[in-house]
Amino acid sequence: MGSMSIWHWLVVAVIVLLLFGRGKIPELMGDVAKGIKSFKAGMKDEEAAKADEPAKEIEGKAGEVVKPAEAAKTEPKAG
Repeated sequence: MGSMSIWHWLVVAVIVLLLFGRGKIPELMGDVAKGIKSFKAGMKDEEAAKADEPAKEIEGKAGEVVKPAEAAKTEPKAG
């Protein structure tokens, strides 16, 4: 009685089909797929927007302007 037999699964499937209808389940899955595609497109747009931003400039020791990537290479490490 602890495990579910094939008859239990068939009853559950019939109830689900009655509640959602035959056309609703594929429609629901299509909506989920559209949502995932939209999310991925939004993530790509956000990454592209970050890549288009100019790099921030910081001032070096002698007053020269250094980009952050160059500053990390030229600063001495502590310790």
